[in-house]
Amino acid sequence: QVQLQESGPGLVKPSQMLSLTCAVSGGSITAGYYGWSWIRQPPGKGLEWMGAITYDGNIYYNPSLNSRASISRDTAKNQSSLQLSSVTPGDTAVYYCAREHYGGMDYWGKGTLVTVPS
Repeated sequence: QVQLQESGPGLVKPSQMLSLTCAVSGGSITAGYYGWSWIRQPPGKGLEWMGAITYDGNIYYNPSLNSRASISRDTAKNQSSLQLSSVTPGDTAVYYCAREHYGGMDYWGKGTLVTVPS
């Protein structure tokens, strides 16, 4: 059973950088042919796919983030990480990591709420 667990600060000040980690257990992040996505959901809004890193290290981003997002991985720790720069209150959301397989997300973390105060 694959499990994903997001972690990081729950409060980030405006203009600072948001940093989150997704710890994966029960499966390797280098195992083919999976992708490891970051997805967020602002309060009262829908899900937004932010980006992903594939099993072989390719990285993709949602262009709407205007190059503020950076995704990386630590294969030794079996973790994926997300950094989002220059945050604003509009970045307040529950942030999820999820495993992608053939275009669909089959495992999700529980999510972590990140608040950017105004």
